[in-house]
Amino acid sequence: MSVPATSTSDADMTPPSRAEHVCALPHILEAVSAVRRRARTVLAQWRVPTQTADDALLVISELTTNAIVHALPPAVLRLSMPEVGSRLALRIEVTDAGPVPQRRTSPDGPHLAEHKENGRGTGIVTALSTRHGMSCHPERTTRWADLHMGT
Repeated sequence: MSVPATSTSDADMTPPSRAEHVCALPHILEAVSAVRRRARTVLAQWRVPTQTADDALLVISELTTNAIVHALPPAVLRLSMPEVGSRLALRIEVTDAGPVPQRRTSPDGPHLAEHKENGRGTGIVTALSTRHGMSCHPERTTRWADLHMGT
């Protein structure tokens, strides 16, 4: 069951202390919508403003899809509300076990057409976040994005 994010003004927002939510990502594409519904519920409980919640759900969709399609399992979504500078932010992190090894294919193979339809996720994350990045370690990769929460 989908729970819509509640609409609140920035003045009504009282962030929970040390808010954090961690969710394992099943390694199937169908998991993206379930994770998005779960995240919507958490964002509503945290009283995240509607516009930020809507943007966050797009970023969550992009980062989780990327982890499922292009990375090795296991993957985990982490949502938190840290202070970035003097402002409260919504941080979205997806950690996976690193990239799937690339296989060699012919230059005229179907993957070229598929790539033209995909590959827009980074642009979406860039457009919706105030900061974003990636940290790579030998056994895992974390992609993250911070979204502005208001004053």
